[in-house]
Order: sequence, then structure tokens, then C-alpha cells
Amino acid sequence: MSSTTASAARADGQAAVSFASDILPLFRQVDIQHMQPQGVLLNDYTWMSTPANAQQVYAVLAARKMPIGGPYWTAAQLGLLNTWMTSGYNP
Repeated sequence: MSSTTASAARADGQAAVSFASDILPLFRQVDIQHMQPQGVLLNDYTWMSTPANAQQVYAVLAARKMPIGGPYWTAAQLGLLNTWMTSGYNP
């Protein structure tokens, strides 16, 4: 089983967190459209899987600066994004 598939398994038997099935759905279409002109490509795996970009998005979300006016991400959603980043940016 390849670790680059959305169904990749972790050592503990849990499915790996993937961008396509776990992270991308957390972003609302309005957020994607709002950030794109600023060069922030929330729906683009290649852009988001660049560590500096993902960390910047995480920091802004955690500081409750995005999405403007909320709803802000929950601790569980932030944790999922953090897990995705620390486990290798699975597509």
C-alpha cells in the first residue's frame, strides 16, 4: 500500500489524514475564492503541501484571523491540519 494514497494506513491502523478527503473539505468555497487573488491557494495540494505555506495558513487559522468574521476553526479541525502537516502532507 502506497503512503501517497488517500487510503494509506498509519502504523496504528488508522487511515492517514489526506488533503483531498480530510483537509480540503474544511475550507469553504468562499474562503478559497477570497484567498486565491492573494496567491493563497487553499484548494491546491501542491501549494498547500509546501511546508512554509501550510504553516502560514495554520498560523492564521489558529490566530482566528481567517476566515474573516468566522466561523473559526475548532481545535479538532486545527488538530487535523496539524496532523496532516506532521505526518507528511499526504495527498
